[in-house]
Amino acid sequence: MPDTEPSPIDDCGLPVLEARLNEDLRFLCYPGKDWVPRREGVTDVTIIGAGMCGLLAWFALSMGGVLNTRVLDRSAKGLEGPWLTYARMETLRSPKELTGPCYRQGTLTFQAWFRAQFGAAAWGAMDKIPRPMWMDYLRWYRRALEVPVENDVSVDLVEPEGDLLRLHLSGPDSDTILTRKLVFATGRDGIGEENIPGFVDGLPHKYWAHSADEIDFTALEGKRVAVVGVGASAVDNAAEALEHGAAEVRHLIRRKEMPTINKMMGIGSFGFTAGFAELPDEWRWRFMQYSFVTQTPAPHGSTLRVSRHDNAFFHFDKAVTSTQEEGDAVRVCFADGTSCLADFVILGTGFTVDPLSRLEFGNAANEILLWEDVYAPPKDELSADLGRFPYLNPDFSFREKVPGKATWLKNVYCFNYGASASLGKVSGDIPGVSEGAEWLARALAATLYAEDIEAHWQGMLDYSKPELDGSEWTATELEPTEREGQVA
Repeated sequence: MPDTEPSPIDDCGLPVLEARLNEDLRFLCYPGKDWVPRREGVTDVTIIGAGMCGLLAWFALSMGGVLNTRVLDRSAKGLEGPWLTYARMETLRSPKELTGPCYRQGTLTFQAWFRAQFGAAAWGAMDKIPRPMWMDYLRWYRRALEVPVENDVSVDLVEPEGDLLRLHLSGPDSDTILTRKLVFATGRDGIGEENIPGFVDGLPHKYWAHSADEIDFTALEGKRVAVVGVGASAVDNAAEALEHGAAEVRHLIRRKEMPTINKMMGIGSFGFTAGFAELPDEWRWRFMQYSFVTQTPAPHGSTLRVSRHDNAFFHFDKAVTSTQEEGDAVRVCFADGTSCLADFVILGTGFTVDPLSRLEFGNAANEILLWEDVYAPPKDELSADLGRFPYLNPDFSFREKVPGKATWLKNVYCFNYGASASLGKVSGDIPGVSEGAEWLARALAATLYAEDIEAHWQGMLDYSKPELDGSEWTATELEPTEREGQVA
């Protein structure tokens, strides 16, 4: 169907769309039957993060009748996720038609939300989704589904308490929570931290920032800016500096050539989404390691946003080895013996994936099983970064390194980028996130049911509501027409 094909949704307005969404959900008996036995003072599932994955996880659980849940986010309301903070691209990379977090509800897609307000012609004319508009959509998603997010709440530490988890919180009403299951829906950096290379050790922080930091770009007007890297975040930050009047921006790229092909895009399919987690370790590692080696290129539009400036430069084969203060500037030195001067350095170096960096686990972070503990790749497929990914159970839960030492880790679920090495791109990227949420919700429901099996069995024994009251039939005696030894 063409993008501009008329639809009843076009220009109907959000109130009409929401009425239709609510009707569709009623037809599907939403929310699902509340079937999990309650424990006083205990939450069944707590979700950390109220971005796309956190909101969707809550919706998927609610569809399945897991209703005793809480959703926590450390950010202020409306600022969840990266979209209005450190994400600085003009548009999303993903095609606008992808269904994203709709969870098989057409009226919950971005397309339905957009067309209800702006119509088919505007939809057809739009190329990619503007980044701030995606956040507007997620805000509407939260409001339309009435997701009970608790903002300005941070989970500082997770500790086992019997068969439960105690979450230590900070925020306006600091307290603790007892929960049975914990879901980390914490996005791209959800199982790691900013990747800060050692070459800035000792360099005063006034000279540098990571691309995920809050940066005063107005202060870069007239300055020489060096951006380390050429991935999406590096390019978007370079563009921001240029658009704020930087005198020059130099991309310092350790690769000899610009990455140009998104290899994972070429194999995306329902089969890959459904089948990746079932592959043996050597195949899962091979796919992920190859995608790391080839690197996902920055989007076409983002790269042009930089290169259209005459004072933007791309320097290849420039691996940074050290930085040092020189007067009021920074001397950036490279592996080939050359160097350059910059007034400010932006690290477009991404995030690590390393459970040991997550303070929420405390000392138990050392007990999380990693890929490097399980799989020894061939020499031509070595990757220290990939080895730090958690080696998850098929239900997104963490595994313990030593059996019996940290059994409570099976109650913690990694529904973020850290799951990609074990389960594929189903817990962060827009294309497969609904499939991932369905998978997570089914797994959580199955585990909760098994843990309460005695209560469910007793419930079956105790159930006594009759469907028949005796008035539906009349008992009669069978009149024999033939008796033993007689002929009728």
